[in-house]
Amino acid sequence: MKNISKIITAFLLLIITQSMMAQEHKARVLVLFYSDNGGTYELAKEISKGIETQGNVQAVIKQVKASTHPKLKDIPIASVEELSSYDGIAFGSPVYFGNISTGMSEFLSKTVGLWTTHALEGMPATVFMSAGSGAGKELAIQSFWNSLAVHGMVLVSNGIRGAENIDKNTPQGNTVLGVTSLASVKNVERPSESERYIARMQGENFAKIAAALKDIFPHKMTSENDIQEKTANINTVLKQKQIILPQVPKPAGNYQPYVRSGNLVFINQVALKDGKILNPGKLGLSLTEEQVKEATKVTMLNVLSVLNEALGGDLNRVKRCVQLTGIFNTKDDYTKHADLMNIASDLTVEVFGEKGKHARATFGASSIPVNSSVEIQAVFEVE
Repeated sequence: MKNISKIITAFLLLIITQSMMAQEHKARVLVLFYSDNGGTYELAKEISKGIETQGNVQAVIKQVKASTHPKLKDIPIASVEELSSYDGIAFGSPVYFGNISTGMSEFLSKTVGLWTTHALEGMPATVFMSAGSGAGKELAIQSFWNSLAVHGMVLVSNGIRGAENIDKNTPQGNTVLGVTSLASVKNVERPSESERYIARMQGENFAKIAAALKDIFPHKMTSENDIQEKTANINTVLKQKQIILPQVPKPAGNYQPYVRSGNLVFINQVALKDGKILNPGKLGLSLTEEQVKEATKVTMLNVLSVLNEALGGDLNRVKRCVQLTGIFNTKDDYTKHADLMNIASDLTVEVFGEKGKHARATFGASSIPVNSSVEIQAVFEVE
């Protein structure tokens, strides 16, 4: 019985090992998209289904920027740095006046570093788009191709595959360059079933190319482990420096803890701790400089806590701290506001390193709401 048990254990270990090796050998294709109303995302899902029909290729769906749309709000955000870790990229975007969408164009504009290091050269790429009326769709895909050609990517067209099985009684977004969806044509659901079918065909064809070219070009500068280490970086810093973020303070009026506009997050906070103002009052009358510095640290921790919530718990998405403004409740003749604000600035750099270095303003006030001794306004650029 013991020998049989050992044989079974060895057999199971062999199966597990082979399974792990097969998983590691899989090509990984990023399906990267920007979507306004979810149409491009629907195509992205079909492209991914087609990619994974090959069995030896894994599809990873991500978007280029955060969205509040119900369909999109939980989709992961891609970083520019991770692009070179894949074996192929399928790019998806709405058509804007015969061109790439602003959201995708902004993302591509950040890939200069990848271009200068030739990080994407030889990597296969394909394009799919969602067009309003359908006008300008080929022009838009060609414009997209121009950006990818600059990187030296291998451009994979869709050809005429799938044409024999589409509904020819309804206008479809079929092009030889890549699938599109005629989003504004309302007589059928969009993407239509034919457009979804073509997207799956495109994904299947692209997966074959990506698998065939896997590991031919040793351009991968960022491994998946590197990306995971980067993601864990800020959390590691907080743990090592024993920095504990408090609960996000609740608004005391008709406003939000933060507002995001594009890639900027705006935050205002006071020295609230455990539901009460820490060291309330005016410096020089009821408070010492040390007490105000303590309140400043608490205020900046509140700012970071709100920022953490704004980014879904991932402070690694901070690209830089743009501006900090410190307002202090002081006597009229006080002049050392900068010394007080250094507490907030030092904490920001301690957490974010070079990305934490910022422009700054400090000034005094005769009073601050809820009798706080300090208020901090912050602006962060984020992914």
